[in-house]
Amino acid sequence: MNCRLIAFDLDGTFLDTAKNVPEKNLAALAAAAERGIYTVPATGRIYDGIPKALRELPFMRYYICINGAYVCDAAENAVIHRAEVPLETALKFYEYMDGKPALYDCYQNGRGYMTRSMYDMAEEYIQDPGILHLLKTLRVPVPEMKAYLREKGEDVQKLQAYYADTAERDMELARLPAAFPELLFSTSVKNNIEVNYRTAGKGNGLAALCRHLGMDMADAVAIGDSSNDTDMLLAAGCGIAMANALPQVKDAADALTLSNDECGVADAIYKMVLN
Repeated sequence: MNCRLIAFDLDGTFLDTAKNVPEKNLAALAAAAERGIYTVPATGRIYDGIPKALRELPFMRYYICINGAYVCDAAENAVIHRAEVPLETALKFYEYMDGKPALYDCYQNGRGYMTRSMYDMAEEYIQDPGILHLLKTLRVPVPEMKAYLREKGEDVQKLQAYYADTAERDMELARLPAAFPELLFSTSVKNNIEVNYRTAGKGNGLAALCRHLGMDMADAVAIGDSSNDTDMLLAAGCGIAMANALPQVKDAADALTLSNDECGVADAIYKMVLN
């Protein structure tokens, strides 16, 4: 394989279950960088939600954030690709969600926002302490989010909903594509729904970055575990699924590696990329 770029998901992939950054994975990234291979986080998180241990690596420059809605060159502070949900579409989605047994929030211009009453109820809907900590840290509570977005009058990078009942979440996931055909729906943790515009997606984000770098997608490797990684694994020259990946992600992959708690990213880099 003539690998020139490795794109890797964070939650459930590069990070362990406790959201720690394994040293073995960091060492594997450094070994790849020494070979001249780009190493690129590809995440549903905003840039500021990426662990500092990654952002501070001297060779880490490019990032696929917010499920491909924002791709950037951090060294140049430059945007490579944007794919945002039109404001009116975002507001219609939130109006649809009002009354549902769920909380919702959004990312806009690299920051997270959430209605204060929902922010204060987050513990009732999110049991994973790592995800709860991220939400509490990266969301700005506002009196009412729809009113706040109307006042700002800007498009939205990502919409997100959290369900206490995963069965309710699964039923909603089945209904939403027909109600909003212009949007992409995926998950990254067991009780959420992530919503992006149709021109987003990690696969499109990876394609935009490869065009920017003047390289062929066939020379990219992608590693992931959740439904928001599927299009990226299919788009890359080689898609690798974690042992803990969802069945549909494994079906989309060309190869499997160990779980995120076994440093599967490092194992894949050493065995399948660096040989």
